[in-house]
Amino acid sequence: MSRPWKTLGRIATSDGELELRRRGPDDFLITIAGRVLMNSRANRSEQVLGQRAALEVATRPRPRVMVGGLGMACTLRAALDALPPDAEVVVAELHEGIVGWCRGPLAELTDGAVSDPRVRLELGDVANAIQRAEAGSLDALVLDLYEGPAPGARSRQDPHFGERALAAAHRALAPGGVLAVWAEDPDPAFEDRLRKVGFQVSHDRPGRGGRRHVVYLATRI
Repeated sequence: MSRPWKTLGRIATSDGELELRRRGPDDFLITIAGRVLMNSRANRSEQVLGQRAALEVATRPRPRVMVGGLGMACTLRAALDALPPDAEVVVAELHEGIVGWCRGPLAELTDGAVSDPRVRLELGDVANAIQRAEAGSLDALVLDLYEGPAPGARSRQDPHFGERALAAAHRALAPGGVLAVWAEDPDPAFEDRLRKVGFQVSHDRPGRGGRRHVVYLATRI
């Protein structure tokens, strides 16, 4: 008989209540309005996202990386493991409570990723952080948001994946820099927008079997 889930924390958001739930020593969920966002035992695509983005820029001098969305810090941990000791990583996270979870009950999952000396945390929307970034100041930008790009007319104006947002990301990246994006499914319209603003695009669905999410890698031309 499986153990019941225990709720460790709640955060009120405009999209519903975020909850951190635990069942056993290393089995965690983050849900929003009752819908599962993240599972500590099913985070293959998030790890691949962080790792591949970091490997693309790891040989640059003092690589500068921005991560949008902290979650359980699995993407951050994977990026840190592939980056050199002199890297600089800015993490933009909307909710201070999630930072607290990653410093508290989730810390052991990621070997305390948020406390790594290379990491600087910024509370707020990553879209604003990208707009504030100096032109050409980032080597990699990693977007691991709970809702990735999706088909539909509204997505063209999306604050993170619409054309203006992608143009801002392109401006913030150095030549040859990489934009890495997590998505539930491939979105040809999103790929078209990336190419339109000056990215070279590829995507993959890591792993075999089960729910296979999408990892986009877009290189600034």
